[in-house]
Amino acid sequence: MDIFVAKLNTDTTADQIKELFSQFGEVSSCKLIMDRETGLSKCYGFVEMKNEAEGSSAIEHLNDSNFMGNYIVVKQSEPRTQEKRSFDRKPGGGGQHKRFDRNPNREGGGGEKRTFNRDRNFNRYD
Repeated sequence: MDIFVAKLNTDTTADQIKELFSQFGEVSSCKLIMDRETGLSKCYGFVEMKNEAEGSSAIEHLNDSNFMGNYIVVKQSEPRTQEKRSFDRKPGGGGQHKRFDRNPNREGGGGEKRTFNRDRNFNRYD
C-alpha cells in the first residue's frame, strides 16, 4: 500500500518516517521529497507498506497525529493523473521548440532571401 504523508516538520528525515510507520508493520520504502534547487525538505513524502491491513492501520492511527511538533496528514496515495501533472509543465511548452515556416502566400515569404538594413526595413534581394 502506498501512503502519502504531508505537513511534516522541515527537520524530519526519511529514517524517522520509516521508524514511525514501522510500529504498524513492515515498511518497504520511504521517500522524503526534497526541493531540487535548495536541497531542503518539501515537508511531504511517501511510504510503501507491504501489507494492506498494516498500511490502513497506520493511516488510521497516524493521520492528524502530532509528529515532531506538527500535526501530520496521512492518507492512501493516489496515482498521478494527467490533470494533476499540469502544474509540472513550464510555460512555453515545457522546453519544446516550435518550428515556424515562412508563409508562401505572404509578401516576402516563399523563401526569398531578405536582409535587415539600418532603417529597420526588410528588403528582398532582386
